[in-house]
Amino acid sequence: MRVKRGTRHITHRKNLLSKTKGYRWGRKNSVKLAHEAILHAGVHAYTGRKLKKRSNRAVWNVSINAAVRMQGTTYSKFIHVLKKNKSDLNRKVLSEIAQKHPEAFTSIVATVTTSK
Repeated sequence: MRVKRGTRHITHRKNLLSKTKGYRWGRKNSVKLAHEAILHAGVHAYTGRKLKKRSNRAVWNVSINAAVRMQGTTYSKFIHVLKKNKSDLNRKVLSEIAQKHPEAFTSIVATVTTSK
């Protein structure tokens, strides 16, 4: 008895084309082009996740620098003293504290810089 795989093929194609919804030109409705587009999109998504981390760290550095300069020191000196004191606060946490709790950040800068 012959086994036809039509439903499987249709389901696979439907899933493939649902992932390319909103793409331009034939990449949204041609199976070959859509498959190629999905492969490239996965690569770009992976790269984008790495770039997002890089750009977020740059934003944290800028906000820390702005907050530290208000205290009369520079970003590089502050980070150097933090590393020397083996502090567990990372840049993300420091940035959050600087933006949301400026009094606490002022006390952190004061304790770190006095304990040189």
